Amino acid sequence: MRRTARDTEESARRITRRSLMMGGAMVAMFAVLGARMRFLSVEQADEFRLLAEENRINMRLIPPERGLIFDRNGVLIAGNEQNYRVTVTREAAGDVDMVLARLTNLIPITAEDMERITRDLDRNSPFVPIIVADRLPWEDFSKIAMNAPTLPGVTPEVGLSRQYPLIEDFSHVVGYVGPVSERDLEERPNPDPVLRIPEFQIGKIGVERWMEETLRGSAGNKRIEVNHVGRVMRELERTDGIPGRDIQLTIDAEVQNFIQARLGEESAACVVMDVNTGELIACASSPGFDPNLFVRGISQRDYSALMEDDHRPLANKTVQGAYPPGSTFKMVTALAALEEGLITPETTHSCPGYIEFGDRRFHCWKRGGHGRVDLARSLSESCDVFYYEIAQEVGIDKIAEMGKRLGLGIRHDLPMSAITEGIMPNRAWKQERWGQDWRIGDTINASIGQGYVLASPLQLTVMTARIATGRAVVPRLIRAIDGTPQPMPEAEPLGLSGTNLRAIQNGMYEVMNTQRGTAYSSRIADDTMVFAGKTGTSQVRNITAAERARGVISNDQLPWNRRDHALYVGYAPYDNPRYAVTVVVEHGGGGSAAAAPIARDAILRALHEDIPPLTAYPANQRGRIETDLNALREKLRDVTQSGNSRA
Repeated sequence: MRRTARDTEESARRITRRSLMMGGAMVAMFAVLGARMRFLSVEQADEFRLLAEENRINMRLIPPERGLIFDRNGVLIAGNEQNYRVTVTREAAGDVDMVLARLTNLIPITAEDMERITRDLDRNSPFVPIIVADRLPWEDFSKIAMNAPTLPGVTPEVGLSRQYPLIEDFSHVVGYVGPVSERDLEERPNPDPVLRIPEFQIGKIGVERWMEETLRGSAGNKRIEVNHVGRVMRELERTDGIPGRDIQLTIDAEVQNFIQARLGEESAACVVMDVNTGELIACASSPGFDPNLFVRGISQRDYSALMEDDHRPLANKTVQGAYPPGSTFKMVTALAALEEGLITPETTHSCPGYIEFGDRRFHCWKRGGHGRVDLARSLSESCDVFYYEIAQEVGIDKIAEMGKRLGLGIRHDLPMSAITEGIMPNRAWKQERWGQDWRIGDTINASIGQGYVLASPLQLTVMTARIATGRAVVPRLIRAIDGTPQPMPEAEPLGLSGTNLRAIQNGMYEVMNTQRGTAYSSRIADDTMVFAGKTGTSQVRNITAAERARGVISNDQLPWNRRDHALYVGYAPYDNPRYAVTVVVEHGGGGSAAAAPIARDAILRALHEDIPPLTAYPANQRGRIETDLNALREKLRDVTQSGNSRA
């Protein structure tokens, strides 16, 4: 059929319309492709060129800022200071030996440093930065920055390093940080990647170690652009990490500082605890050490000096030290007998200076004996024979049960290192430990805190706080985390007879406040702060029968390490207890002479919240005390100035 002109014209219009639509689509498609090509080839050219040239966009972890540690009043105990350091990345450095040789011309690098750097380079991946020099002075740091173009793979960095401004005062409680070791990594099933950064530091002992996860925070990361010689050109992207959380301790830095200074050069420990809350107000171990030495990398010479010191400055004697508690244990024996109804406060025993059991003689510390004594006098004058007698009636199992009830033989859960459980022995313990039956002689020795019995100053403080309150007070060291107070459950009653507790408390009162009391010279003269306590002396050597016959050698005539340990436990005020205190002076001799005076000063400092006033001391002692306190003020001033210069 012949097409009309109209049909032909219509067909041509349709073809033209379709051609235009197809042409438009093709133009749009080419426009999109062109725009994409321009974006990739022009706007993204630099990045793709860098990616093509040996992956020059690197990812690096950013160490988090470590949380701070404060005392109960906001005094900084562990902080962070600005630190200039230099790192090298093997992948970017190329000829590492050449780069390190150039660095030695700019900054001091010892042979020991070079050995460490080489070791770290071999141990870690090529793209991990290795610390070449740390804590550089600004002059050396600026030399590296100025010569950066000639040092491929070398990066000058500004970071943070741990610092302990109060030096020795908190060395045992807070501890210190140090580089991550292989052992640290092995202890963690899935270690945080930030721990693999060379020279990254984590807590090694004390609060720094046991609160590591809280203090460390989370790492951030950054994408950096480097050129063909490894020099950092620019930072492309940064995701900041999450800083560690701040921790506030229960310790009062000023009380801790006072006690640390008061302990002086003694090998000793002192613990002060709030009897109502369990908060540790002071936890001082002497001598201390400078934790900053470990942060910076302690020298072999300094470390050897610490290890060889017979006063053991690295040991935290407050929680690690396990000592025979001596006569400070007599309250446990007495309470066990009272609770079993075997004695009353009026029960008396005659002390001729010893008892005989079998073929052995057990001596009282007073050679001529005390005569007939009741419970209060047995405590105030520390008669041993009274406790030999009642211990045979009550038996070791009941004594051990009471000891644990009062906090002995238990590992108290605190974020400090190497906390001892001590030993609160019973029949089963000796059979399990030594494969031997318990003997009456063992009970007699244990009744006065000798033999197998061992306790730490912390445990003795808990015992004293529980006797003072009749409650199961639990020690606490962490007060708040990031400003949030930590739970403080109320201490449950011990379930002990109030009459029996008052009998023990009365005996402790007489120790301090009657003229025949063993610690009468260390009493507090202020009637609102009356002190109650108990002295103790624990033997570290056996006294032979021959020595007793010719006269026991006095402590001051013996070598230091063969002298008795001096102990004291107490609380104040007597009528309304606030604080308990324990002092142990290693090889200090008698507890009344060496430990009780320190304990009095410590508890007065806590009660007064300042240097104790002279009016708190007996009038006949004030001249000597004034001289001692003035000397102590000078010492504290020197320590404060030294700490301020570091802060």
